[in-house]
Amino acid sequence: MSWDFTDIQNWTAKDHPSAATIPEAGTAKRYKTGTWRSEKPKWIEEECSHCLICWMFCPDSAILVKDGKMVAIDYDHCKGCGICATECPRDAIVMIAEEK
Repeated sequence: MSWDFTDIQNWTAKDHPSAATIPEAGTAKRYKTGTWRSEKPKWIEEECSHCLICWMFCPDSAILVKDGKMVAIDYDHCKGCGICATECPRDAIVMIAEEK
């Protein structure tokens, strides 16, 4: 599909497919975007110091925390960017190939 952008200044929300717009604020939890990735982070719990640097840097809020400790990765929303693995000072998160 190709788009004609010549009249883009006059576009409204109805001119976009539903995946191209966020129709209202606070709806990110409704859109499961985890299927976009080709790699995913794997958490190695025994190496984790629970410093939460991964949580601070994750752009998708996919690092799940309870009582001040990392408890899991929300794969429904993780897009596989790898920032958590790059920022982890203990290599407790590594990127692995996504299995389809």
